[in-house]
Amino acid sequence: MPDREERFRVMLDMVEAIVGPRPRVLDLACGTGSITDRLLKRFPGATSTGVDLDPALLAIARGTFEGDDRVAFVTADLKDAGWTRRLPHPTYDAVLTATALHWLHSEPLAGLYGQIGGLVRGGGLFMNADHMIDTGTPRINAAERAHRHAAMDRARAAGAVDWAEWWAVAAKDPVLAAPTAERFAIYGEHADGDMPSVHWHVRTLRESGFGEARTVWASPSDSMVLAVK
Repeated sequence: MPDREERFRVMLDMVEAIVGPRPRVLDLACGTGSITDRLLKRFPGATSTGVDLDPALLAIARGTFEGDDRVAFVTADLKDAGWTRRLPHPTYDAVLTATALHWLHSEPLAGLYGQIGGLVRGGGLFMNADHMIDTGTPRINAAERAHRHAAMDRARAAGAVDWAEWWAVAAKDPVLAAPTAERFAIYGEHADGDMPSVHWHVRTLRESGFGEARTVWASPSDSMVLAVK
């Protein structure tokens, strides 16, 4: 993901622009805490609650931020209707997520957006940077995908570790072996959801209680939608 840092920069620019430099943030489907890491480096006065179900990635996140009282982590399944009850705060200034919610199909994702609409305080924001496919442009999509995968193949040939190899390394790590085994018992192999278009995300977020929503960043394959309560 060669544009990964650019999307994070724009995400944090908009956090600062809308809710200021000391936000209470929910890092949704936080993984290893990539958003939280960049958030706290840029805004030392911010706080973050990371929520995820993956025990291996949460083990890395908890180890990374151990002793930092600005950060808390919650184990929860976003498909569970009661997951919000596990959170330490009833509302947040900002809910942020990146390259994660494409695991969900459209129906549960729409339900999740409704829950997020209740978590963001008035004037607060939600941002999702993820794979968002426009099915009306199949030739563009095919060309972009072929180009992206060719770049990934070159990176692998140069020694980059891919998805499967990374998990194989984690499975042999003395700290991560057990949570990695638990992770695959929960999820199985990687499987994508529907990956609906930007237009679907914008419409669904407005239907979920957000007053405004639109794209604030895009690459040939991904987009970032910002919604303001």
